[in-house]
Amino acid sequence: MAQNNKKVDDIEYSELKETISKAKKSIIMVGFFSMFINLLMLVPPLYMLQLYDRVVASRSESTLIMLTLIVVILFITMGLLEVVRSRVLIKFGNKFSNLLSDRVFDSSFELANKKPESASSRLMGDLMQIRQFLSGNGLFAFFDAPWIPIYIGVLFLFHTYFGIFAIFAAIVLVIFTLLNEYTTKEKMNEANSLNRESMMQLESSLRNAEVVNAMGMKTNIRKKWQTKYFGFLNAQNDASTKASIWSNTSKTSRMFFQSMMLGLGAYLAINMELSAGMMIAGSILMGRALAPLDLMINTWKGFSGARMSFKRVDELLKDFPKDKDYMELPSPKGVLSIENVFAKPPASDNYSLQELSLKVEKGDIVGVVGPSAAGKSTFARIVLGVWPVAHGTVRMDGADISQWDREHLGKFIGYLPQDIELFEGTISENIARFSEVDSKKVIEAAMKAGVHDMILRLADGYDTVIGKAGMTLSGGQRQRIGLARAIYDNPVFIVLDEPNSNLDDQGEIALLKTVEELKKTNTTMIIITHRPNILKATNKLAMMNNGKVEKYGNTNEIFASIAQQKAQASAAQQTQAAQQKPKTTQQITLSKPGS
Repeated sequence: MAQNNKKVDDIEYSELKETISKAKKSIIMVGFFSMFINLLMLVPPLYMLQLYDRVVASRSESTLIMLTLIVVILFITMGLLEVVRSRVLIKFGNKFSNLLSDRVFDSSFELANKKPESASSRLMGDLMQIRQFLSGNGLFAFFDAPWIPIYIGVLFLFHTYFGIFAIFAAIVLVIFTLLNEYTTKEKMNEANSLNRESMMQLESSLRNAEVVNAMGMKTNIRKKWQTKYFGFLNAQNDASTKASIWSNTSKTSRMFFQSMMLGLGAYLAINMELSAGMMIAGSILMGRALAPLDLMINTWKGFSGARMSFKRVDELLKDFPKDKDYMELPSPKGVLSIENVFAKPPASDNYSLQELSLKVEKGDIVGVVGPSAAGKSTFARIVLGVWPVAHGTVRMDGADISQWDREHLGKFIGYLPQDIELFEGTISENIARFSEVDSKKVIEAAMKAGVHDMILRLADGYDTVIGKAGMTLSGGQRQRIGLARAIYDNPVFIVLDEPNSNLDDQGEIALLKTVEELKKTNTTMIIITHRPNILKATNKLAMMNNGKVEKYGNTNEIFASIAQQKAQASAAQQTQAAQQKPKTTQQITLSKPGS
């Protein structure tokens, strides 16, 4: 219950922050090692202090040797601690990525379903950028920054002026850090936004490279892409230029302040207010106190990028929270009911389905026909649960489609989309839906789809590796392999969206045979088509127009009704023509005397 409350209140709950908190043991360990590393950072100034004030004054070689041995051991210890701290951070970054990679992957697919215009593989890149920052040296600045007051406190022990000067220098570097953030934030946001848009546009153009090349659109597409790409480069250059100004100013200022600390120490030493050793040690401590601030400024670009990536991933996980664990329902039988459904495509304000209600019994073969933009493809997506409904309910075996576990339900569903998408891999892997390949089931599906002989004629048969999106195959081959994938392992419910759009006569005959065989196994099917030949295999027909089902019932009865209506309309036209003919003759006859 507490978990659900957290998810409702997005202000308090962040899955991303919660994941980081799960790895707090690693963060505590890094902080623990940072404490000892920063304590050991006091070794160089203390060593210089002892050399100038004790060894040089006493000219004792034994003291020098002992101090040097101690310092060597402490430096080796510090080096080992640095290595261990880095390894802990790397493991922390990997654990963070492992905990969230599946969620970001799944949520990216949900985003692609519901907001296709925002879908991009860049979100996985955002996760990697966060991981890279969390496991990189830039994060050390945040662990070392709390030690700045301790170093300044030691400088106060040396002399009050040392402490005051160190505070002044720290304030100046903090101001540089804030100015760096203020002057680069807007440009960095703009650069990241334009970069994402240019990458998405390029990805889209590459997916349609065939059309672009065939119709000579490459130059125009490139110009449109360059507008965003050069905008990204200009914004990034502006941000990088400003960041480099503050970074170099910070570095120069730190070196200047460190040198001025020596000058201040020399002045105090001349006036016998501190020793020469304190003068040198104070300069070293000054540099160490300002180092975290300098590191923050130098790594601010990485931090800013990681922060924006964090925000995007956090918003993604909030928009698509982790599915609750539904109780596993019994295997579906394939009974579909649609109850007063209103639905619309993602990013659209107009409903493409309205007041849709119908029931499909187990074993029904339902043909769905209608003009373009009648809502047929939306219908396919809502019965599969791919798109949510705005109002109403879609039920599979009496249960709301949204209550089914998608992985469990998907095993019993077959889907052949209008735009066939095959994936990089072998033909057998594609047919088996990239599960463990069962050769018997793969061949059975291919034979049912009438594609077995075609596959055997390929160079490597079922082991033929197809390229990205199956581009090594023709449209008809992809469609028939997609059909084999849809009917793999005998699903109980199958949706075919324009399954014969790329098929020749032979392919259409094979498709019709496949549907007839599935009909014998009592498989429930929905077939969306513009071509009437396949409708002879259906027992029910849904005629759609303007997002509504105008007719739904027995296929033969609807065809008979349509034929009767056409016959009546034809008879009415003939009657009207017959009535007009005598009238015309009479008019002609009457007009003769005056001619």
